[in-house]
Amino acid sequence: GINAEYGNILMSNKITIVGGGLVGRCWAIVFARGGFNVSLYDKIQSQLTLAIPDIVAKLEELQKFNLLQGQTASVVGSRIVTESNIRVALKDAIYVQEAVPEQLELKLSVFKELDAIADPITILGSSTSSIPASKFTETLKHRNRCLVAHPINPPHIIPLVEIVPAPWTDKAVVEATRELMLKVGNKPIVLKKEVMAFVQNRLQYAILGEALRLVEDDICSPADVDTAVIHGLAARYSFMGPFLTIDLNAPNGVSDYCQRYLKGIYTVLKEEDNTRQFSQQTINKIDAHQRSLFPSSAIPQASTWRDNRLMALATHHIESKQIDKKLFPSPNQNKAK
Repeated sequence: GINAEYGNILMSNKITIVGGGLVGRCWAIVFARGGFNVSLYDKIQSQLTLAIPDIVAKLEELQKFNLLQGQTASVVGSRIVTESNIRVALKDAIYVQEAVPEQLELKLSVFKELDAIADPITILGSSTSSIPASKFTETLKHRNRCLVAHPINPPHIIPLVEIVPAPWTDKAVVEATRELMLKVGNKPIVLKKEVMAFVQNRLQYAILGEALRLVEDDICSPADVDTAVIHGLAARYSFMGPFLTIDLNAPNGVSDYCQRYLKGIYTVLKEEDNTRQFSQQTINKIDAHQRSLFPSSAIPQASTWRDNRLMALATHHIESKQIDKKLFPSPNQNKAK
């Protein structure tokens, strides 16, 4: 049956990336580092010519931070080949990761082509950050093997992947995609149904909305809002989520926390008006603050700084596993008493 076929997904060793831009290159690194042979496809040859030196540079950076799972940059890089013929690229692939620009018409035509050419049991994943799979897979013959696998920028450093099935995606496809992402070292989450903006961006927009309001209402400067996140919220959020955070903020955990604080939280949430639109003046104020830090021409340099800080953080997470092992409680702790 189809389940058995998808269950064998990890038997083949080839992954195809469709789109040789930044996201596609990062995905190529992720799968190659995870041990797969990768075919990076783009119909524009110049994209592929630019892709290889960029991939090599990124792999060398990852090697410096010990983020290649004990392998060398050259060994991982040797698993990636570029291809401008779609049929050759898709031959024998167990999984395809589409990484073309965020336009519905383009996704529709790409998925139509992929569905027609790829083996019917090849899973087709999309990197879209905002378009649900139901919008571009509905009319496809093998639509049951299509889903969203949305990475977070930059995908070769940040491990989260949001797996979002369409209403008609086979459960076995979702499970096989999840297993594949785990196998290559990612941290997948599975959405039970399609929702606008998925999970990461919904959480991000909630914080961003309030950050903009704090500046617009002249409660805080843009710099102080950033400080509150970097040295407050993010300090915890980099290793524990909002639920563990509140679990540890009341003597008896979540229920106790909610009993103590929910009433006050509701009062604040009502005041945080998510229907508001922000004035151009507020956006200008934040932009002026950012430009006082560095000119817009230095954004590429700042992005390199960001990636290096993220790699340092990823290394720290690996090193911190000893602390987790030693100190994090186990669910069976009380039973032994």
